[in-house]
Amino acid sequence: MKLTLKIWRQKGANENGGFKTYTMDHVSPDMSFLEMLDVLNDSLVLKGEEPVHFDHDCREGICGMCSLYINGRPHGPLQTTTCQLHMRSFTDGQTITIEPWRAAAFPVVRDLVVDRSAFDRIQRAGGFISVNTGAAPDANEILVPKKVADEAMDAATCIGCGACVAACKNASAMLFVSAKVSQYALLPQGQPERKERAERMVAQMDAEGFGACTNTGACEAECPKGIKITNIARMNREYFSSMFTNYQVEVGSDAG
Repeated sequence: MKLTLKIWRQKGANENGGFKTYTMDHVSPDMSFLEMLDVLNDSLVLKGEEPVHFDHDCREGICGMCSLYINGRPHGPLQTTTCQLHMRSFTDGQTITIEPWRAAAFPVVRDLVVDRSAFDRIQRAGGFISVNTGAAPDANEILVPKKVADEAMDAATCIGCGACVAACKNASAMLFVSAKVSQYALLPQGQPERKERAERMVAQMDAEGFGACTNTGACEAECPKGIKITNIARMNREYFSSMFTNYQVEVGSDAG
């Protein structure tokens, strides 16, 4: 296959960037997308040019590091991670445009690499269980309905890649945050901190500069792990329930 690549190049967060065009011959359809970029970088190094910087780690569709915006879609034309995308998804002679995630909360570090530490800070704000549960109980000691357990596990499959943010016209992180809220809100272990968790994580999401959700559903359509937007509805219920409880407490204190 012969391909034309239009790749975003940017030397640093405070530098202006732009697209640079590269031509590649003899691309195997069996290559993964990242392997194709590896071959490109090998050729650039041999020419004495700066290789294209992009994030990657496990290359097994687990970590979500391979965050590229390909031909107008997060991770490319298939609902999968970039590392699991193969060149057979493209056609001979095609032009492929490759960009970093576009969101104010995900500033570009260099070329195709963005800083996604905003997700880490949201997690630290409340996406954990801090109570001492003691020794591990028997598996059947606390009964959890299968439907509830399945929903919690489905939410927990979120890998935090940021495709939901990249797909959203508002750069909203609601799908990511709602998945992290849901995985604990549904299980007994998450109940003690349930209300404050939703408040803290939503507050941190807003502080990071992510946009609002307008329910277009683009996040779910592009999520490589199939996280459902029903989690957003659950997070909203968790958040407003917490706020209402706090309001009642404040009113009761004032009345006393």
